[in-house]
Amino acid sequence: MVHLYYDSRTGNVQRFINKVVQITGWQAHQIADDIDVPEAGHLITYTTKIGSMPDKTVAFMNAYAEKIFSVTSSGNRNWGRNFGLAADKVSENYDVPLAMKFELSGTMEDINQFIDIIKNQYNDSKRGSKKLDIA
Repeated sequence: MVHLYYDSRTGNVQRFINKVVQITGWQAHQIADDIDVPEAGHLITYTTKIGSMPDKTVAFMNAYAEKIFSVTSSGNRNWGRNFGLAADKVSENYDVPLAMKFELSGTMEDINQFIDIIKNQYNDSKRGSKKLDIA
């Protein structure tokens, strides 16, 4: 069973996750202060403040990076080179492979691409182990 751990503020990531779960039946877990991470899985987050990782995502990764196979992020292409930058930062700071980026809540093409990537590329990936200070 594939486990997806996600952080959503405006609902874009939530809508993306809902579509993925409806198609695949995978388990989705929203990041919260009291989250239990029973199995390794994949992180889906959002980019905030035009290129930053959300604080909840940083705290989650500091606690569970070793259980994360890949990272995906939503973003807004209006931010130019900062589009989906949270995924790049998670990947770099925690040594977790970048699966993909999607705009806002993603298109059906994005959702199908994500499912394909997770099924075929990242289920046996090396897990991260670095930690960041929450500033």
